[in-house]
Amino acid sequence: MKTLIIIPAYNESGNIERVVNNLRNNYPQFDYVIINDGSKDNTAEICRKCGFNLIDLPVNLGLAGAFQTGMKYALQNDYDAAIQFNGDGQHRPEYIEKMEAEMVVSGADIVIGSRFVTEKKPFSPRMAGSRLISLLILLTTGRHIKDPTSGMRLYGRKVLKEFADKPNYGPEPDTIAYLLNRNCTVKEVQVVMDERIAGTSYLSFMSSLHYMLRICLSILFVQWFRKRG
Repeated sequence: MKTLIIIPAYNESGNIERVVNNLRNNYPQFDYVIINDGSKDNTAEICRKCGFNLIDLPVNLGLAGAFQTGMKYALQNDYDAAIQFNGDGQHRPEYIEKMEAEMVVSGADIVIGSRFVTEKKPFSPRMAGSRLISLLILLTTGRHIKDPTSGMRLYGRKVLKEFADKPNYGPEPDTIAYLLNRNCTVKEVQVVMDERIAGTSYLSFMSSLHYMLRICLSILFVQWFRKRG
């Protein structure tokens, strides 16, 4: 399987060199592309200095726009699959081959790197949103996704073109629910994720509340009005 690692990066100057050098030095079997999403820091300068494979967006498009750029790149360069991979160092590349193997064996369209396949989801305020989203996906699709907010997702060729071509295909849990209701197969494999070392998440308390409201409304209502090619 020819897999592309898509690394959306916004203000990741404290992490991006370490993350990509780990890929280049220890996992050279994988191709990667960094999508610098209009960073205000020197993320792009670091990438150019290190000779990283970079697409430098002139403005901030947000995660969905940056991810779609990477999917277009994957489609144009004839990749079999593409994986969403955080630029903050939370995702571990040693699990990519395990996710590929699951996709090959099961024929899944999407494989999620899940923290909670064999591990229990903790009862914490941080995980309350994840539990709610899992419940809403179960109610609307009949499928239990144990880690719906995981950003480590492998997308197969069947859905890659749709993500590349359609502007409403954001890499979010509501799109997973939408595709489950349209005969796409989603599997999960157990992974371990690390904590961010440098920088801060783009999700503040208020933006997290807004995110939860938007995702929940989309799963409950909006997905029924979306059209799939």
